[in-house]
Amino acid sequence: MYPEDIIAPMRADLSQVGVIETRTKEEVESNIKAEGTTLVVINSVCGCAAANARPAIKMASQHSKLPSRMITAFAGNDVEAVNTARAMMAPFPPSSPSIALFKDGNLVHMIERHHIEGRAAEAIADNIKMAFDEYC
Repeated sequence: MYPEDIIAPMRADLSQVGVIETRTKEEVESNIKAEGTTLVVINSVCGCAAANARPAIKMASQHSKLPSRMITAFAGNDVEAVNTARAMMAPFPPSSPSIALFKDGNLVHMIERHHIEGRAAEAIADNIKMAFDEYC
């Protein structure tokens, strides 16, 4: 578990653009299973989260088409929420960071760590926006 004061700015990076923090199984399930679309971000302290994933989410959050809601859970800290989200992302293996889009409770788009690592934030944002255009 990371000290909360260290990860607070990493949490704020997403919450400032409207991504809702989830910390419990119930919060994750109720958001993902709700009607409409839910973007789920598994946040992380790693460099690819800082340089690629969070900037991509911030860019995508400015798109003309958005999901019904966007949620996040922090790997290593929000254990219950992360484990619940990851279970709902099956068959994809756990990875941090990762980004998933659900529609009416069904996983419709997945971006794993290996799709984030080494890619420009703009390219990841474009991938997310294409998913928004298709499913939202």
